[in-house]
Amino acid sequence: MNDNFKMNRRSFLHTAGAVGAATLLGGAPTILHAAPLKMMFGHGAAPGNPRSVAADKFAALVNSRTGGALEIKVAGAAMLGDDAAMLTSLRTGTLAFSANSQGAMSSIVPELAALGLPFLFTKSSDGVKILSGKIGDQLKPKFDAVGLVPIGWWDNGIRHITNSKRAIVVPADLKGLKFRTPPDPATIDIFQALGAATTQIAFSELYVALQQKVVDGQENPLTNIASAKIYEVNPFISLSAHKWECTPVLMSKMAWGRLDAKTKDIIMESMAEATALQLSLSDESGLKLEKDFRANPALTVNEVDLEAFRKQTAPVFDKWADKPFGGFVKDLRKTVLG
Repeated sequence: MNDNFKMNRRSFLHTAGAVGAATLLGGAPTILHAAPLKMMFGHGAAPGNPRSVAADKFAALVNSRTGGALEIKVAGAAMLGDDAAMLTSLRTGTLAFSANSQGAMSSIVPELAALGLPFLFTKSSDGVKILSGKIGDQLKPKFDAVGLVPIGWWDNGIRHITNSKRAIVVPADLKGLKFRTPPDPATIDIFQALGAATTQIAFSELYVALQQKVVDGQENPLTNIASAKIYEVNPFISLSAHKWECTPVLMSKMAWGRLDAKTKDIIMESMAEATALQLSLSDESGLKLEKDFRANPALTVNEVDLEAFRKQTAPVFDKWADKPFGGFVKDLRKTVLG
C-alpha cells in the first residue's frame, strides 16, 4: 500500500466519520454547509423605541427563515455612529442595513426631505401609504444611484415642539429661542419661517445639549421624546404636529448583490412583518404617551394655534417648488392633497 493511498484512505475515513456523526446528530452533514453570512443592522434609536423593537424582530425573522444561513446582528442606540455615519458605511459596504433618518438621507437624496414639508400629513399612516405607491417608485432610482436599496418605510412620527422656557401657542412664541433640528432642510425652513434660530446636533448628543442649555428646545415625535427622556430637560411639550417624517430602512447595494433571489424574498417578507409591527407600536405609543405626559404634573402639554402655524409656514411650499426637484414637490403635494 503506497503513501498516497494511505493518505487518501485516511482522508476518506475522516470525512465519512464526520458525515456519519453529523447524520447521527440529527440531519444533514453540517460540514458540507458554508459558514453563515453575517450582516449588521444599525440604527440610532434607544431601547424600547418602536424602531429598536422592529429591528430586533426583523433580524430574528431573517435568522430563522434562512435557517441561520444569513445571520443579522442589530446594533442600536447609535453604536455604529450617527445616521450620517451609517449612511457612509452603507454606501461603502461596511454596513448592510440601517433604519436611518429622513433628515440625514435627504443630504444624499434631496427629494426625500420634501416629505417633511409643513402640515403635509396629519397621520403617519398616510405618509407610509404614499411611499408605498408611485411616490416611492419615483424615489427608488434616486437611492439606486447612490448605492442604496430602500427595503422598507417605517414611521418616525408626527413631530411636536418641546422647550425649557415656555408653552408655544402661536408662532411668535418661538422668537428668541434656539432649536435643535435634524440636518433636514425642510425642518430648518419650517423653524426659520416661524422665527426661531436653528442648529444641528446629533440625536445621540441632544439630551446633554438641552441639559447644558446649548439649545432651548427641539422637535421630535412623542416616542423619541419619551425614549430619549427629553421631557426631563424640556418640560414644555407643545403639540404642533408641524410635520411628519419617515424612517427609511435601507440596505447596502453591495450587500444586496451578495444575496440570492430566495434570500432577497425572505428579506422583503420579513421587512413587511417588521414594518407592520413598527407602525402599530408607533401608533399605540403616541396615543399612550400623550396621555402619560398630560398626567405628569411636572410637564406642561398644550395645543397650538394650528391655523396661525399653517399660515406662517405656507411660503415654505413656494420655496421648495422652485428647487431643482420642484416637479417632484408639486407631484407630491398633488398626490397628498389632491
